[in-house]
Amino acid sequence: MSGTLTGSKVRWGVLLAVTALVLAAAGIYAVGAYQRFEESQAAASSVGVTAGQPLPTAPFVLFRNTASGQGYGNAATVPLSAPGGTRAVSEQECDRVYGTADTVVCLKTNRGLVTAFEAAVMNRDWQIQRSWPVPGIPSRTRVSADGSMIATTVFVTGHSYATSGFSTASEISLPGGTTGNLEDFALMVNGERLVATDRNIWGVTFAPGQSDVFYATAASSGRIWLVRGSLSAKTLTAIHDQVECPSISPDGTRIAYKKNDGGGLVAHWKVAVLDLASGQETVLSEKRSVDDQIEWLDNRNLLYGLADDAVEGDSNIWQLGTEPGSQPSLFIAHAWSPSVVR
Repeated sequence: MSGTLTGSKVRWGVLLAVTALVLAAAGIYAVGAYQRFEESQAAASSVGVTAGQPLPTAPFVLFRNTASGQGYGNAATVPLSAPGGTRAVSEQECDRVYGTADTVVCLKTNRGLVTAFEAAVMNRDWQIQRSWPVPGIPSRTRVSADGSMIATTVFVTGHSYATSGFSTASEISLPGGTTGNLEDFALMVNGERLVATDRNIWGVTFAPGQSDVFYATAASSGRIWLVRGSLSAKTLTAIHDQVECPSISPDGTRIAYKKNDGGGLVAHWKVAVLDLASGQETVLSEKRSVDDQIEWLDNRNLLYGLADDAVEGDSNIWQLGTEPGSQPSLFIAHAWSPSVVR
């Protein structure tokens, strides 16, 4: 019996020693990783930057800076006339950003002992005016042209629209409060209310000049629709199939979006444009998979972000014309989440 007890003690001692070594190694790695991150943040930026400036006079492009070095991950701007020029980098870290001439909305991850997620609204001097917690990983945000309505989409479960079983939460914040989760709106398909509980709503875009109207993507039971939303009626009405992350044109006549042509197992998103009056869809010639909510540069050109395959954590913003056969061109290197402020 004593031999058995001794053997057990030895095994427990070995296990505890191994566990202690693993925890120590993990701690050393974490400290080293944090130090490397701090060093990279303090390093000189790989692009030309200035700091400490308010929002410029419109027109300009607001985006997330992904150039290595100081200011990585922070909201930044460039003049619309010189997208490749020196960028003004703020001190605000954002995962996703969008704005107007006077308002910036930033979805961010606050890392600590407990990771939390937040939406923050800033004025043109980058001062936070209000903020509120969001229930998951930042994904999409949009602001109405007058700055009065703010839409947020986050992943409650899953990290990608390409992942089966993902779940989103989308809300619209108004001056007097929020609408609550858009999944609580009545979803109308072919004139009937869809009562299924497995629904996701994401990718809100606000119709210019129509304070009650927005568009979004709705999904349920394996089907996906473009929906027209009404804030006053709290309804979402399906108007077209297979539209994800819609973005309405400045003149309000067309919707740009990503369209999955890769099947259910491996998503591959093409860039497409829908004419709202005629219902005609045009699939554009970008061959890479675009997992982004597209932004309109103007009524004839689109912007979207793509990860840089050569550098982890980096991305670039590309431009694509809406005419069939148009080819993509680099618009802003080392950037993500474009917002064109006119």
